[in-house]
Amino acid sequence: MIVEQLSLVDFRNYAVADVSLAPGANVFVGRNGQGKTNLAEAIGYFATLGSHRVSQDAPMVRDGADAAIVRMRLAYGDRRVLLESQLNRTGSNKARVNGAPVKTSELPRYAQVVLFAPEDLQIVRTDPSARRRFADQLLIQRAPRMAGVLGDYDRVLKQRTALLKSARARGIRGDALSTLDVWDDKLVALGTDIIRARLALAADLAGPVAAAYTAIAGEDHRPELEWALSIGGGDPEDDLEAPAAGVATGETGTGEPRRTSAASQSAEIQAQFRSALADKRASELDRGLTLVGPHRDDLLLRVRGLPVKGYASHGESWSVALALRLASAELLRAQSQLGDPILILDDVFAELDADRRARLAALVEGYEQVVVTAAVEADVPPALRARTVRVVAGTIVAEIAAEEGDADDR
Repeated sequence: MIVEQLSLVDFRNYAVADVSLAPGANVFVGRNGQGKTNLAEAIGYFATLGSHRVSQDAPMVRDGADAAIVRMRLAYGDRRVLLESQLNRTGSNKARVNGAPVKTSELPRYAQVVLFAPEDLQIVRTDPSARRRFADQLLIQRAPRMAGVLGDYDRVLKQRTALLKSARARGIRGDALSTLDVWDDKLVALGTDIIRARLALAADLAGPVAAAYTAIAGEDHRPELEWALSIGGGDPEDDLEAPAAGVATGETGTGEPRRTSAASQSAEIQAQFRSALADKRASELDRGLTLVGPHRDDLLLRVRGLPVKGYASHGESWSVALALRLASAELLRAQSQLGDPILILDDVFAELDADRRARLAALVEGYEQVVVTAAVEADVPPALRARTVRVVAGTIVAEIAAEEGDADDR
């Protein structure tokens, strides 16, 4: 899979922009604040229906405009698909595929993108929401229907939480709030689907993460990942030391994978979910919050047996974050019938030492298309400088092939 053409209207600092991309490596070069990362962000949007920098769509709309238009022509071998998204400052976004209107949630079916940026350090260093977001964006790419499941869960969560807040304000306690049972049923059904998908994702990521980490760091620090689930009795959102719940690891006590059917796993999760909701009912009414569900779970990351957050060095944290993204790309590469995912490295090489730069370049140069952004072209290893696009103040000012760039350097 490759991006052949990207067109923007009123997106970020671009009034209008058109840029062609080639197979292999493409480098967007420009000083900070010129708009090179905005190009990467636009490509990534089609895969995750969001930005890697902000949680809302409005900041992606150019100042003074009501909407932004992003168009991207993708090639899968001889097949071409034109994707279009209209990001509205207010109201629902719109989408088209080959000119025909579709639901926005359909876009990830056509575009698979893995984007690594300095912001990804937040995945391993900050609160659980960053790790949940990482996992859920990858879930959507692996199974686009999960965009609808996650959206429905968020809506049910908001309705249930609003009911809890209203009950608290009115002094309602315990079983007097019978309408909560209806929302519990919906929360459990949707939440179970999300938990099962997240557990499967963690199991599938484990091997690729370990391999990628070793390749990047040059050492095997035994990276591990597993889910700590709020349905297990703890609260990972509030308690950094919350243990993983029994269903979170998908393993037996000997470390061997569990041999359970999807139906039995769902039944186990649902039973734990309902039990946890019952146990937390009084606390939820006191606080006016929904305290159980995938919105409060955490993806635990460890190296050398210790949590990455708070214990890992800067270099180890970078290696873990990179390994998560590279492992994501490997998962998508293995399951996709559309070819390799588009791999984007946004302003990454300036943060790495020479050894990690070389290791990373060697790992990614075999992908069908790699997009790199950099403030200084010399920071990018030569193997990834096949084609350079120069960006100045929201304008594409030059597109230079490798041979021309080499001549300029001389």
